[in-house]
Amino acid sequence: MDIKEEVLNIINELFMADVSDMMDDDLFDAGVLDSMGTVELVLELEAKFNIKIPVSEMGRDDWNTANKIIQGVKELQNV
Repeated sequence: MDIKEEVLNIINELFMADVSDMMDDDLFDAGVLDSMGTVELVLELEAKFNIKIPVSEMGRDDWNTANKIIQGVKELQNV
């Protein structure tokens, strides 16, 4: 599975939401993510991809869409 598939799978498992058809939609506005969900997502992404997501990078506008989350994971894997 590639990063995109893995991230979409994690979102689906955590929040029971298939966001594959809303890759650029704001997941907070769509009711998929909230502050607690963000914490759950960060912990799962860090464990799955063996990355550390700095708090400074977790602004709502930085990680609010599936595409931004996927891109963020890719960038952190290349650090």
